[in-house]
Amino acid sequence: MGANLEAKKLIVEEIKEKLSRAKSVTFVDYNALTVAEDGNMRREFKKNGGEYKVYKNKLLLLALNELGINGAEKYLHGTSAVAFSYEDEVSGPKITCETAEKTKKLTVKFGLLNGNFVESKEIEALAKLPSKEVLIATLLRTLNAPITGLARVAIAPVEGLARALNAIATK
Repeated sequence: MGANLEAKKLIVEEIKEKLSRAKSVTFVDYNALTVAEDGNMRREFKKNGGEYKVYKNKLLLLALNELGINGAEKYLHGTSAVAFSYEDEVSGPKITCETAEKTKKLTVKFGLLNGNFVESKEIEALAKLPSKEVLIATLLRTLNAPITGLARVAIAPVEGLARALNAIATK
């Protein structure tokens, strides 16, 4: 009996470490997911710097309570899996929500964003955000637009003079 209790304590510590390290965490109900669908999703997580694990609800609840995160009690029933996103906040929710939409077998229960409890609607909204690379490219394009416009305005008189001189030379 004592060995089993020690094993459970180790699992709770593992969960706490992963929850603390993750930028976002998505808790899902994976009830009807096939082994192939589960495997595909796990590969996507690994490729994007995340992890997808199945834990017992009681152990998840213990870990969350020990970290001072409240509100999960009403969601942790049935089958529960956890998607940890270590590199960014968006990739984990995006992968789980895409899988849910594609398979119709996965549902988001709730999530954590930088250690704070969030409802499933907020996780789904986070999943709809563009990737970090797309956001950076959009920001750079926005920042670059005024400089490009200024360069065009500054060069316009010189271009006009060059066209006028070319027209005179061809006559």
